[in-house]
Amino acid sequence: MATGAVLLGVNTAQAQKATTVRIGYFPNLTHAPALVALERGEFAKAFGKVTLQTKDFPSGTQLSEAFAAGTIDIGYMGPGPAINAVAKGLPLQIIAGASNAGAVLIARKGVSITSFKDLAGKKVGVPSLGNTQDISLRHILKDQGLKSQVDGGNVSILPVAPADVAAAFSSKSLDAALVPEPWGALLESQGNKLVLDEKAIWRGGNYPSAVVVVNTQFAADNPQIVQAFMKAHLNAISFIVKNPPAAQNAISAQLLKLTGQKVNALVLQRALARTRITADIDMDALKEYADLNREAGYAREIPDLKAAVNLSYLNAAKAGK
Repeated sequence: MATGAVLLGVNTAQAQKATTVRIGYFPNLTHAPALVALERGEFAKAFGKVTLQTKDFPSGTQLSEAFAAGTIDIGYMGPGPAINAVAKGLPLQIIAGASNAGAVLIARKGVSITSFKDLAGKKVGVPSLGNTQDISLRHILKDQGLKSQVDGGNVSILPVAPADVAAAFSSKSLDAALVPEPWGALLESQGNKLVLDEKAIWRGGNYPSAVVVVNTQFAADNPQIVQAFMKAHLNAISFIVKNPPAAQNAISAQLLKLTGQKVNALVLQRALARTRITADIDMDALKEYADLNREAGYAREIPDLKAAVNLSYLNAAKAGK
């Protein structure tokens, strides 16, 4: 793994150039550290006089575009788009995990789907083309001998923001969706059917669903800001793990602000049970995702993950530095 910027002993005045830090994230439970840190003011407290700007995105594909445009400095996104962005040459590094698992396959009520094979001839929603759930779905279809329509098969894969899947089910424009939590649990509470849980999606549930990425030039210019971010990120994860009811309230409040939808406590409890909030990175799972990304046709090459992953900030924050 890359050693990245030298963090220890750096002079703050010399190391920090930015007066604003721009953070991107999604209104999903898999991005719970961001939601909790924002609701509890962890980021603002950590950055001090540095201005915090935040923007929510429906998927990693759009967040990657924002990184490419230079409008985001630090972001939470799925490993698929993160690896894809690095493979395309975007100046990004993965600096921590945020969550594992936390995605489920839900069928619209009244539609007969009991297994992956039943997706033949169906319209299946994913947050966006090229995002983590899309890459997972295409691998699942391959294992089942199925293909998407664009690849000559009969499964329609349609991009739909997770918070909009309920409306797509109501209009019958989708038959099923592979969605991150809490939208899976929320759809289930509305009478739709859980077909396969997070463990059946891939690797028994042992896979990253959200990671933290940083613009490498921003990190090189502003190591103290990135280190402050990492401490706030870890504080939020610690709060979620140690105070589940209070964390659920914070997550619910942020989701309501961002989507206008109220996710009740029971739904969040179910969604959290399917999601593991963690800053750790499973390199083997990340390597497998890189393979799936290429298999899905979103990248020709597998990037050098040793260079793409820089855990120096995470390790320093864990050490209390």
